[in-house]
Amino acid sequence: MSDAEHTPGFEAGLEIRREVMGDDFVERAFDRARGTDSEALQEFVTEHAWGAVWSRPGLDRRSRSLLNIGMLIALRAENELRGHIRGALRNGLTRTEITEAVIHSAAYCGSPAALAAMRVTQEVLEAELGPA
Repeated sequence: MSDAEHTPGFEAGLEIRREVMGDDFVERAFDRARGTDSEALQEFVTEHAWGAVWSRPGLDRRSRSLLNIGMLIALRAENELRGHIRGALRNGLTRTEITEAVIHSAAYCGSPAALAAMRVTQEVLEAELGPA
């Protein structure tokens, strides 16, 4: 993170992002971006996606995680999916619910997207929860 003064939205977003994704994940994201052109994007995402969207009252974090899984599968964003599978576990989704979300996506996003997502999902679930 830069040394610049941050807005209340950034501070709220940083707190939510750390709670959902974990301190290590967030620190690595900011460390990779520090001093690069990417630093401003990390701050923007923290303030706007995490601070403005994730803090809205209409959905709980569990529901937001489930939505993110589906959207990231549709976008074929496997690298982002990896972190959000871990976040979904922190937000109370079960192994079965996450797996069902990936299977469900096959009907709407296509088998190639679902198969790629399942490889990432299986890797994370085994790392976090052990074998099925």
